Amino acid sequence: MLTELAVRFINLIAPKQCAICGCRLAVGEDVVCSACNIALPRTNYSVNPYDNDMAKLFWGRIPVERAAALFFYRTHSDPSRIIYSLKYDDHPEIGELMGRLAATEFRRNKFFDTVDAIVPVPLARKRQLKRGYNQSMEIARGVNGITGIPVMNDVVRRKSFTASQTHMNRWQRNENVQDVFMLKKGKDLTGKHVLIIDDVVTTGATVVSCASELLKCGAAKFSVMSLGFTKT
Repeated sequence: MLTELAVRFINLIAPKQCAICGCRLAVGEDVVCSACNIALPRTNYSVNPYDNDMAKLFWGRIPVERAAALFFYRTHSDPSRIIYSLKYDDHPEIGELMGRLAATEFRRNKFFDTVDAIVPVPLARKRQLKRGYNQSMEIARGVNGITGIPVMNDVVRRKSFTASQTHMNRWQRNENVQDVFMLKKGKDLTGKHVLIIDDVVTTGATVVSCASELLKCGAAKFSVMSLGFTKT
C-alpha cells in the first residue's frame, strides 16, 4: 500500500490527467477532476432503477430487476473520452476507478441489494488478447471493491468476434450479437440474482444475448449496470 507521501511524489514526477478535460488531477482525484465530475451528465437512474429508459429496454426480453448507468453517453462528447480512454488508450485502471465511483453512488439507493453475483460481459478472445484486458471486467472489479459481491468471470464466453457496433442501428446491433455467447460447462446459477456489467448500453442487445445464456444455468433474475447509456 502506497503512503500518501509516495502518492504525492509519483503524482509530482508523473502527474495524472483528467480523462475529460486533460487538466492535472489533484491529490485525491481519480480519472476525472472535480469540475468534470460535477458536470458529468448523470442519469440518476439508480434513484428509480425499476422504471427508467434503460430498464425499459429489457422489459419483456429478460427478467430484469433493476438497471442504471452512471452517465449519458454520446459519441464525441466530452464524457465519451472516459470510455474511449478505457477501451483504446490502454487504461484499464479507468474501468476499476469509475466502477468504484458508480458503485459508491448506486449503493446509496440500495441498487445492489439481493444481488448474488456479478457477470461482466465478456470480450471475444481475439479482441481481449489484442487489448490486454476486458473493460467490463475492470468495471466489475471496481464494483466488487465497494460492494464485496463476487465476480464470476468464467460463466459465459463469447464464441466469436463480432463487428464493432458503433455505427449500427438497433436492428443491426440485435443481429450482430445473436448467439455469440456460450455457457462454460459445469456452471450453476440456480435461483441467483445476477448483475450484468457492460461499459456502455445502447439498445441492450448485448446484455440480452448474454442474459439468455445465463438463464440456461438457472439464473432467476438480472440487474444491469454500465458506465454509459446512449439514450436514443
